[in-house]
Amino acid sequence: MKYIHTAARAEAEAVFASEWRAHSNLLCEGEYVQLLWVKFEPDGNYPMHSHPHDQISVMLQGRMCLTVGDEIQEIGPGDMWHAPAHVLHGGELLGDEPVVFVDIYAPPSTSIVELIERLRAESGG
Repeated sequence: MKYIHTAARAEAEAVFASEWRAHSNLLCEGEYVQLLWVKFEPDGNYPMHSHPHDQISVMLQGRMCLTVGDEIQEIGPGDMWHAPAHVLHGGELLGDEPVVFVDIYAPPSTSIVELIERLRAESGG
């Protein structure tokens, strides 16, 4: 794993999940935390879901109507959110621009690692 991550490399090394029309890249992982980069195509799908770890995210590009628990708000570049463990969250992508955000997971998610490894293997990378 590298310690410094450029946006260009995060995107270039990302894997594509056709089901969500999303590109994802696990940038780094520590004993207690994980950093991911995610880009949804404008026609992508960020479905409602929950998981057994906390997620803190920062929107870098695009617009989305985000739901976390019972809160719903339109967000854009620079906006942030926290999805506590087991709280439903997801969003409707807005506009014709990709939606890009970074996620911090604590503790690290083994399911994310497994998904990215599977997608990388399927793509031959």
